[in-house]
Amino acid sequence: MKSLNIGATGMMAQQLNVDVISNNIANMTTTGYKKQRAAFQDLMYQNINRPGSTSSDAGTTVPSGLQVGLGVKGGAIYRMHSQGTVLQTNNELDLALLGRGFFQVSMPDGTLSYTRDGTFQINENGELVTVHGYLVDPGITIPENALSIDINQEGQVLASIQGQAAVQDLGQIQLVDFINPAGLEATGGNFYIETTASGTPITGIASQGQFGAIEQGSLEQSNVDVVSEITSLITAQRSYEMNSKVISTSDEMLRSVAQLR
Repeated sequence: MKSLNIGATGMMAQQLNVDVISNNIANMTTTGYKKQRAAFQDLMYQNINRPGSTSSDAGTTVPSGLQVGLGVKGGAIYRMHSQGTVLQTNNELDLALLGRGFFQVSMPDGTLSYTRDGTFQINENGELVTVHGYLVDPGITIPENALSIDINQEGQVLASIQGQAAVQDLGQIQLVDFINPAGLEATGGNFYIETTASGTPITGIASQGQFGAIEQGSLEQSNVDVVSEITSLITAQRSYEMNSKVISTSDEMLRSVAQLR
């Protein structure tokens, strides 16, 4: 009976579905997190009588045939890069992106990673860094005697210096975008890296062209909808139970056959 294996593939698929939903719920308060969705595909079919095959010498054909499905498999887990809600923190180094784009971060091995998490701080050298201490690229250094920092929507960093009437331009925060953000590879720590599927990074200035604006004193929250995730979790649970019922029913049918005398 193929139904035993079919039910097993259904249970494994829903286990994967629950894993993805659980990760979304776990990251519902993660800054800049983008929710994921599991996509499934049906497995190969056993063709007992192929559609369109000849059914007689007169040339008549079978309209629908006889195909038996063999179950389901996971096709992909894709990331949905929709905008998350923006929370005001009033911290002058917290930056939220309103629209497309990613911040660039220089990793310890010299490579670049990309993030939507704008929780930035200053290290011992006055450099703008992430919470991990990784440098924001291109580098921004804030003077020790700076009284306040102002970052406009274009990402220009200005500082009011003690004893100076004019503000000092400290540099420009650049953003990057990808033709297919869903193709980025998540590496943990709110970081992504470029892949062949994402395409090469496109560098630009915030609020120009395809890039979103930068809002100082705010952070982008996770785009996870808790109500939707709970609903999906219940659906996955019920589907798992139904597939387990398929297995138990098939087992009872086989037991009935074994008891025939």
